[in-house]
Amino acid sequence: MAGALSRRQMMKLGAAVTGALGLAPLFDAPACAARHDVPALPWPAANDIVASTKLPTFPDRTFKVADYGAVADGKTDNTAAFAKAITAANAAGGGHVVVAKGTYVTGAIYLKSNVDLNLAAGATLAFSGDASKYPTVLTRYEGIECMNRSPMIYAHGEHNIAVTGSGVLDAGGTSSWNKGSDRAYLDGLVAKGVPPEQRIVPGSGHDMRSTFIEPYSCDTVLIQGITLKNPMFWQIHPTLSKNVTVDGVTTDASTAHSNTDGCDPESCDHVVISNCTLGAHDDNIAIKSGRDADGRRINVPSQNIVVVNCTMNGNWGAITCGSEITGGVRNVYAYKIKVVGATKFALYVKSNTLRGGFAQNINLDTVSGTFDRDIAFVTMTYNGQTGNFPPKFGPLSITNSSSTKVNGKAFDVSGLSNDHIAGLTVTNCAFNGVSDTSNTLSNIDGRKFTGVTVNGKKVG
Repeated sequence: MAGALSRRQMMKLGAAVTGALGLAPLFDAPACAARHDVPALPWPAANDIVASTKLPTFPDRTFKVADYGAVADGKTDNTAAFAKAITAANAAGGGHVVVAKGTYVTGAIYLKSNVDLNLAAGATLAFSGDASKYPTVLTRYEGIECMNRSPMIYAHGEHNIAVTGSGVLDAGGTSSWNKGSDRAYLDGLVAKGVPPEQRIVPGSGHDMRSTFIEPYSCDTVLIQGITLKNPMFWQIHPTLSKNVTVDGVTTDASTAHSNTDGCDPESCDHVVISNCTLGAHDDNIAIKSGRDADGRRINVPSQNIVVVNCTMNGNWGAITCGSEITGGVRNVYAYKIKVVGATKFALYVKSNTLRGGFAQNINLDTVSGTFDRDIAFVTMTYNGQTGNFPPKFGPLSITNSSSTKVNGKAFDVSGLSNDHIAGLTVTNCAFNGVSDTSNTLSNIDGRKFTGVTVNGKKVG
């Protein structure tokens, strides 16, 4: 109902009223977080995903980081103060760790169960260039498990956690240590059968970057309202987690560093990404599930994912599946997506016969904007790598979508001669400003175009 209060707002109002009347608080009960407005989606299954993706609840208790020694002067190391506040909130049964206005220098922040890290307007977390403040943790580097320096915000095996508010997270200070892309080192360790806990990156003579925010093997996660700046690598990377909501978040569209994907759910189940402005020097959203042999070892898909009411301003795919897709991706629904800037593709699905995996039941509706290459690019020959694991793609669907400018083709969608795409449906779409009208559509079974035009001409 328009103008309705969220449960948290009701609780705060109740607390204010009882306080004004000099009464004892009526509750110390959990307050359930709420998403911003999410419209009804055109797929019943997508609405079911939104409804069944759990949001965290937190007791209405506050733990101010200043009370645990944090100093907002832009130079004091606050790593220990943040850890103390989060530990205290967790030990008390949960609550909101509140960061007031100011600039706080800190190392890695580890979130614990039942804790909401809340950044007030004007609060900035400036992540430190001191590598010793980022302990070695289990992570996944480009789809391969390893032990690397902690992401800026990290949790492992935790539940009911959140990063909320309207503050800023700035990773620019980590550039002194947060660098490198030597995945070949990990490939070699995997080939030798070295287990993940022994694939230790720091001190190995090889460097691989750490992601920005990474809940790993967590349940019921909310990332809401914050702005990320100056990433060195993937910005939001929920991994092997379930019930993940990313809402009202802004990620960095800067071209200062490569591979700064906006949001990369990897081997996750029930994910809702809503009301976000996603910028990236790579894919806006890249749905992943592990790489090659290590991906097959874990073999967990990403599934039941909804993206709604988002603006995309990265320079590759708006909705991307892959290329680390070995565990598979299925049941993806993207609705009301506005594409701006130099984003190349509305839909980008990529794998090869070395990677394998699948991309099944991928659906886009009401996608609009300008595209720097194609509306849809689907390839099973990504990077020219070959092996014995043919990927399985389809069905894929694009409906009620449009463009004003496309600097390539509307469609470049190809299966393999011995591995066809299992369905491509395009309905009620008008793609204008297309520079190359020679669509590539090959090795596709069940192709159906209805009410589709390219530069005003019907495509059958």
